[in-house]
Amino acid sequence: MPHPFPTPDGPIPDWNLGSVVSALRKSREVTHNVRHKGRVRELPSREALGQIVQGLSAALFPTHYGRPDLTDESIDYFVGYTLHDTLTVLAEQVRRGLLFVADDEAPDDGDAAQTSSQAQNQANTLAHQAGEITREFASQLPEIRALLVSDLQAAFQGDPAATSVSEILLSYPGMTAIISYRIAHALYKLGSPLLARLIADIAHGVTGIDIHPGAQIGPAFFIDHGTGVVIGETTVIGQGVRLYQAVTLGAKRFPTDENGALLKGHARHPIVEDDVVIYAGATVLGRITIGKGSSIGGNVWLTHSVPPGSNVTQAQNRGA
Repeated sequence: MPHPFPTPDGPIPDWNLGSVVSALRKSREVTHNVRHKGRVRELPSREALGQIVQGLSAALFPTHYGRPDLTDESIDYFVGYTLHDTLTVLAEQVRRGLLFVADDEAPDDGDAAQTSSQAQNQANTLAHQAGEITREFASQLPEIRALLVSDLQAAFQGDPAATSVSEILLSYPGMTAIISYRIAHALYKLGSPLLARLIADIAHGVTGIDIHPGAQIGPAFFIDHGTGVVIGETTVIGQGVRLYQAVTLGAKRFPTDENGALLKGHARHPIVEDDVVIYAGATVLGRITIGKGSSIGGNVWLTHSVPPGSNVTQAQNRGA
């Protein structure tokens, strides 16, 4: 067979593809098989989820993420059209996420293959559930937008370099990450954890900010600069909290069961109360509480709770 990409000069390289393809098949099917129960699964699409976040952002802030030429007469039509298309795609991705969970929870019996009737019943059930989740998610969009506006206001009030809310929406990676988080968190709570994690990972790749969708974050949240921020799954953040770059709200240790397996969902991340500021490079670990109105200095390593109004610096930590 002729080479599909002939080189402009010199002989066509011999990649020995036949043996490579054969070895890869053996790895996939036999030696290093990671397929769930030996079959290919219908998984959510990262590309579709990226489009969903873009569409939802455009519906939430039409002139910033949608079309700048919208008028009072056209804006509602644009939002309705965008939401219809976006929610239709979202429902399909939610269905795929539900199928992923259903496959994981199904018994792995070698002779318990589904009949066509059972498969169709499952498909109908999952499609209905996906529709209900998507409908409930859509009903929460006004509340999500209200939270995002509070985050915008916190950014504008907290950053002297910010000249307008438009600048924040269009150029602040912290705002981009928070929009994705608010969307992902709503889906996470509604029973679509895989989709939520994928949306969070897409935002992480774009912004360098890693927020687990299971984290609970109150209104008026601001991440300044943002690169390297990590917020763990069971973190609880109150109202009016501000973080700077490279802050970690992480776990100090990972509890295991009697067999040494990690316990999932265990509360292991910090509680950050209202109006706390955590400066660049600080690492806060474990299920500790940072009291209301506290300030945690740059590069502080903190593994114990502090009362409201605390001012923690490196020097204080070294002397403790």
